[in-house]
Amino acid sequence: MREGLRVGYPLAYPPCVEGFTRGGEGMRAKQRWVALAGMVVAIGAVLCALNRAVAKPAEERVADRGAIQAVLSEQQAAWNRGDVDSFLVGYWHSPELTFSGSSGVSRGWDGVMARYKKTYPDKATMGQLDFSELEFRFLGPDAALVLGRWHLKREKDELGGVFSLVWQRFPDGWKIIHDHTSVVAPPKS
Repeated sequence: MREGLRVGYPLAYPPCVEGFTRGGEGMRAKQRWVALAGMVVAIGAVLCALNRAVAKPAEERVADRGAIQAVLSEQQAAWNRGDVDSFLVGYWHSPELTFSGSSGVSRGWDGVMARYKKTYPDKATMGQLDFSELEFRFLGPDAALVLGRWHLKREKDELGGVFSLVWQRFPDGWKIIHDHTSVVAPPKS
């Protein structure tokens, strides 16, 4: 036993601490424990930061979902007015934008614009657009995947299909960075 701070009062150290009170091996063990504790704290801090970056609270995801839904609603309204230019505001204005469809891949905002204007040259060919069955999957704090169905009702016919949209949040809001749209034939009666 060692003497405590006050004379005459014995102070017993547990075996795991006893070595820390002496030099040599005890000090090296203490340094290893301090280093290990520091690593645990650092790993914990990194995990907390990653958790905050990836897993947002439910209310933030609701806000993100609402923001994306608002863009889709604006696109639908623009389409139904026959306004392709306003419809494309929901897309990333970049040469890196991509659109995949039955006619192949269009690259860049200008390429996607040209594709839409060629395929839908007037309001009659555009018809009335409706989006439905939307599914949201958030891929990170600033990325989302939205799956859904589209339907066009025109004077001469109707057609529809499915889409998958990859979204990215930019300083000016959520934008589509990749669109894959396919026509799906209606089931035969």
